[in-house]
Amino acid sequence: MRTNKLVNLGVKDKNVHPWIFMLLITPFGVVFGFVSVTLAFMFSKAGISLDDVAALVAASLLPNILKFLWAPLVDMTLSNKKWYLMSVLVSAAGIVLISLIPVKVESLTLLIVLVFLTNFAVTFLAMSTDSMMAYDTPADMKGRAGGWMQAGCLGGMGIGGGAGLYLAERLPENWMAGALLALTCLLSSIGLLFLSEPQSTIRVFSFRQSLKNLNKDIISLVRSKAGFTAIFLCFLPIGSGAASNLWAALAGEWSASSDTVSLVVGTAGGIISALGCLLGGWICDRMDRKYAYIAFGLMQALCAVGMGFSPRTELMYIFWTSLYAVSTGLTFAGFTAFALEAIGTGAAATKYNIFASLSNAPIYFMVYINGWAHEHWNSKGMLNTEAAIGVIGMLLFIVVIFFINRMNCFKVEVKEATA
Repeated sequence: MRTNKLVNLGVKDKNVHPWIFMLLITPFGVVFGFVSVTLAFMFSKAGISLDDVAALVAASLLPNILKFLWAPLVDMTLSNKKWYLMSVLVSAAGIVLISLIPVKVESLTLLIVLVFLTNFAVTFLAMSTDSMMAYDTPADMKGRAGGWMQAGCLGGMGIGGGAGLYLAERLPENWMAGALLALTCLLSSIGLLFLSEPQSTIRVFSFRQSLKNLNKDIISLVRSKAGFTAIFLCFLPIGSGAASNLWAALAGEWSASSDTVSLVVGTAGGIISALGCLLGGWICDRMDRKYAYIAFGLMQALCAVGMGFSPRTELMYIFWTSLYAVSTGLTFAGFTAFALEAIGTGAAATKYNIFASLSNAPIYFMVYINGWAHEHWNSKGMLNTEAAIGVIGMLLFIVVIFFINRMNCFKVEVKEATA
């Protein structure tokens, strides 16, 4: 019964393997990793304050909070593949431009502008990937699809951060590292060859009717139990992984060298977190996805506390940042699986990115909270603060689930409303 509904919504009988979405989303992670690891380390090494570094990272997060505002363009206008190709070209050019700016405090304002614009461009790449994933993934594979997609995102962060930092410190000019990362982004578009454009149930010849279809689909989502629960989850700082955006800047406190940072926070960190994504996706297809997400968030909170109380040695830096990377992979995969389960198909890009945008809000604020907590209470206080806020979020989520399960004002299936 459910399979027939999905076919009517435009999902093809033959589903592609989720690894394709890992490849397609990689540039999204590369752009952010280049800013949060490579640029953050280089600016910190140049003596620029952690607050300024946090501002640079926050500039890359801001478009991901607001992207639901322009997500309808992907659902209502050009095809997913056209949006992807335009986005990857502009994003690659943005990386090269960023790498041409000298690393000094006078360049910070210009860099923030370029970082914002590049991350704005790459959101269209992510949204077109989200849409294709929603249409091509059956219900029993939502977890694994979310795991592969987040593995590509976090793996891309490892490439942009780890490989980016390694190349930037060894090549004669910074733009060379940027050019190689840009080429990596362009090559990811090969994944489009393995997909056919999904038949949209929203986009029609009339823009006005397309907008009407989109609005109807979003209202149906909000009125569903899964949709409302997922929206509430977005506002909670559970498993945000925010501290990982500052690992490079904090490396000196654990006496970690630049090679160690580029390895464990960058390349190896990306691989470790990607494996966490795959594991998290596998788990989410075998248990209630809401409670899996809570369990993953608790693991991350315990990891933050453990690192806060650990000795300040390079070995402990490697161990705890690696374990934190696993927990981040688990939580990201859990959230994506939960969101895919809630949105169905229809205006997939808009619906998924409503969740994605809202979920980036607590990450955005946690970056600033972590920076503030570090300035007042050092790294131990910062990590304990993040853990405490995460636990409070988990308790709120459990309470809300308890009451929602006893209410009868929600539709059971969002797919019924979009059929």
